[in-house]
Amino acid sequence: MQSKIAAYITCYQDQESSNRCIQAIESQSIQVTSIYIIDNSEQPLQLYSKDNLLLIHHYPHNIGIAEGLGKALDWSIEQKYDFLWTFDQDSIPTENCLEILLKNYSKLSQNNDYKIGIIAPSVADKRTAQVVEATIFTNDHFQGIKHNNNVDFYECDAPITSGSLISLAAAKTISPPCIQLFIDGIDLDYGLRLRQKGFHNLIITQAIMYHHFGEPIQVKFINQYRYIQKYSALRYYYICRNHTYLETRFSQGYYRFTSLIKRIKYMVVKIFLIFLYEEEKTRKIWACLLGTYYGLIGNISQNW
Repeated sequence: MQSKIAAYITCYQDQESSNRCIQAIESQSIQVTSIYIIDNSEQPLQLYSKDNLLLIHHYPHNIGIAEGLGKALDWSIEQKYDFLWTFDQDSIPTENCLEILLKNYSKLSQNNDYKIGIIAPSVADKRTAQVVEATIFTNDHFQGIKHNNNVDFYECDAPITSGSLISLAAAKTISPPCIQLFIDGIDLDYGLRLRQKGFHNLIITQAIMYHHFGEPIQVKFINQYRYIQKYSALRYYYICRNHTYLETRFSQGYYRFTSLIKRIKYMVVKIFLIFLYEEEKTRKIWACLLGTYYGLIGNISQNW
């Protein structure tokens, strides 16, 4: 029986990228039935669908990625879909991406003991020619997994949200994304909670999606060129707050202490890089300090 699939996009202030994402979804070799959109822009974006698939919900006060994803999951479960394929607006899946994901899901899930929560593509950022890493949680922190193109798939705790094909049978078994996380760490929390329920989250290496990951800048440090990610003060606040909160809460026993040390070290390094390479230094440094503090004390209701 053919699966019933909906797509979801979080849109914010970028009409051109949003329409490119819609076009890429509609150009898939296997068609989705609907595209559920949360438009967090101040003014409604002019979004277009050649197949009339769009269900657009406008929230000018910006409800964030977490609440938007939660609304899409609730809707797709209520409408008895099998999968929700989730996107950021600046993502472009190749034409056979969904087909490859579904074929691998069907093949791997034939073993009744192998339950799949999320199946996701390899994600590349053309600006840096780098693969965006999925993550695993190891004792006291989330860390990226080195991409391995020599295998058909590999497991992780959390693929990035964009490009993730979520099994709604799995989604029914856990609570929706935490609204208070707002825009960062949603994938880490949601993916790891699925893993803790016994589901497997997979990266399929032959399924490809292109995605703009942050705002990379190339810098020279100790005679080597490398990329670092540059963000707004708002993003730095939520990155520091949410990652600190999640890592110190998922850690157990002694690892809670080592997690705290790692988060403070991350903050110090980030502040150093901001001081060297970025504008609005004072505002961004304050965002890192404040975000880390609220993450440590467990206050994720305090918004920027």
